[in-house]
Amino acid sequence: MLFTRKPAAMPTPETALKGRPHPIPTADTHFVNGRGLLAETPAGFERAVFGLGCFWGAERKFWEQDGVWLTRVGYAGGYTPNPTYEEVCTGQTGHTEVVDVIFDPAVISFEGLMKVFLENHDPTQGMRQGNDVGTQYRSAVYTTSDAQADAARRMIAAYETSLAEAGHAGKITTEVAPLGEIYFAEDYHQQYLAKNPAGYCGIGGTGVSCPVGLSV
Repeated sequence: MLFTRKPAAMPTPETALKGRPHPIPTADTHFVNGRGLLAETPAGFERAVFGLGCFWGAERKFWEQDGVWLTRVGYAGGYTPNPTYEEVCTGQTGHTEVVDVIFDPAVISFEGLMKVFLENHDPTQGMRQGNDVGTQYRSAVYTTSDAQADAARRMIAAYETSLAEAGHAGKITTEVAPLGEIYFAEDYHQQYLAKNPAGYCGIGGTGVSCPVGLSV
């Protein structure tokens, strides 16, 4: 990632970079499972999008889960159309780095993915994650149904209670919003840690377990 200090405040639609009308090039296939990166979602499968800091390490957390059919990384929650990585890193596009997850709900539920999400970063840090500072590292869940949105908010509330009980100060700052436009990142970012096993991974959790099931 780019290790320079980034703005910690969101731009407005008026001040955001202008971007471009056409998508930037990305990979054709998933480096780990060989599926088409832009393949159509199979019938009965679902989609959810998570931002939990640097997307290099975040993506690996999800592709390792049973029931996850496809992952790809990109930029969501911002204003600039078809941004480049360098533009996102300026903090002037409004996007956060995200993992787009296509999954089989018969094998892993959205709640199961939320557990992976919450336990593998610190959702109380605002516009940063560890040493990675900037709006593109903010915690976010972009949902594709009302059921996902309701489950996300319930689990975040339950996890905030668990964090407080464990003595972890701070309120959860995770953004929960319907998925809007997502722009897929450049080829070299896709499945980065499979291509570069010794590459940088800034993902780390709080050590507090996330409750799932009836308590949620």
